Amino acid sequence: MLETELQTLLAEGRHREAATGAIDTYGPEIVGFLGALLGNASDADDAFAQACEDLWKGLPQFEGRSSMRTWMYTVARHAALRLARSPYRRANRHVGESQLDDAVARVRTATAPHLRTDVKSAFAAIRDALEPEDRALLVLRVDREMDWKDISMVLFPDEAARSAGDLTRLTARLRKRFQKVKEEVRTRAKEAGLLDA
Repeated sequence: MLETELQTLLAEGRHREAATGAIDTYGPEIVGFLGALLGNASDADDAFAQACEDLWKGLPQFEGRSSMRTWMYTVARHAALRLARSPYRRANRHVGESQLDDAVARVRTATAPHLRTDVKSAFAAIRDALEPEDRALLVLRVDREMDWKDISMVLFPDEAARSAGDLTRLTARLRKRFQKVKEEVRTRAKEAGLLDA
């Protein structure tokens, strides 16, 4: 489903259809992002379920200041951070609408084998050894090909919303951080014999 279709559904008040379309469209890449961010498929699955619940609850307030894709990444990142801080895990979350629960289940089952395969690769192991924020930055920029503005909105939503100047400073800061992360990955890849020295 395209962004314009999702926006049309939202404008018409068809939130259930918009949520289902967003989960079906962006769910697999969100689960992959969460797996990279959290380091394991089980936590990614729990965070995805929470993110879908949050999406469903927050969709009527979505103002469209970003794309639905960017907003879903932001919601997913917040769900992952809450899960990481949680002293206990809340399994088997349900959004509360059978159509949405079906979409969540489809994405979970379709994505799980991909996550297991990704962890086996040498570069994924290097990426997984990075700090969670650095993994998130790498996945958003390299794997998801997001632009710097959208990455800023996902990683720093409060700061990005303040002003254009803050957004410009954030993107510059992220670009510098991204260069450092690339250098770290390159160094580790050389040490592992994956790149020529």
